[in-house]
Amino acid sequence: MPASALLAAASIASLNLCTDEYLLLLARPQEIASISFLSQNPLESPLWKLAKRHHSNRGSLEQVLGRKPDTLLTMGGGGRASSLIARRLRMRAVDLRPVAAIDDVTFNLNAVAAALGDPGRAQPWLRRLSALRLTRPKKAQDTMWVGGGGQSVGVPSVGADWLRLAGLKQRALSGDRVSLEDLLVRPPAVLVQSRYRSGQMSHGTTWLSHPILRQARTHRLQVDGRAWTCMGPLVIPEIERLRSVLR
Repeated sequence: MPASALLAAASIASLNLCTDEYLLLLARPQEIASISFLSQNPLESPLWKLAKRHHSNRGSLEQVLGRKPDTLLTMGGGGRASSLIARRLRMRAVDLRPVAAIDDVTFNLNAVAAALGDPGRAQPWLRRLSALRLTRPKKAQDTMWVGGGGQSVGVPSVGADWLRLAGLKQRALSGDRVSLEDLLVRPPAVLVQSRYRSGQMSHGTTWLSHPILRQARTHRLQVDGRAWTCMGPLVIPEIERLRSVLR
């Protein structure tokens, strides 16, 4: 079937916040049958305004059948069961990879663009990602990424790999958590703070406002934690912005 015919017929449903991201970034409005309700929540997704235009579901295949999608996007876990059922209903199921490495983002972008019948749609994002990888800073600053409750990213991990593209080297931490003691005894050159649900931040990070820490010789940067939830293509503009700030 010609690509143009596939494009005209595309009607794709996504049941997961992380698969929503690829669909919302690459699809035309008329090609989106349904996305998960989480993507319509401003606290969860930077794409919420775009997502509000579309039918939403709560992760159930049954909730999207009335939209008559021809393709379902899934990603691990319960998505495998939905994928099997979708295929029995003669729907195409595209299984995206949970992002454990940056190469998984490339795979997922290509897979969704192909499902839309237009592989070229992935190219703008792939070019930006390729440019970041080709120009990765040779030197990296000692860094701690901190989110709610002091949670950090592991080493090694895809989160640490993303930070390295910005010229930041995530420090290995006990239990993958930042503590007041860490910051007082051996403060990092850069502290990257996630703004994810910042208004609802637990008391576990109130120490970040401690007067002693304000005097520490640490460069503080903020990131949109919503983009880091899925570690997908929405991290690309985050890394571009961090680079511009660090110059």
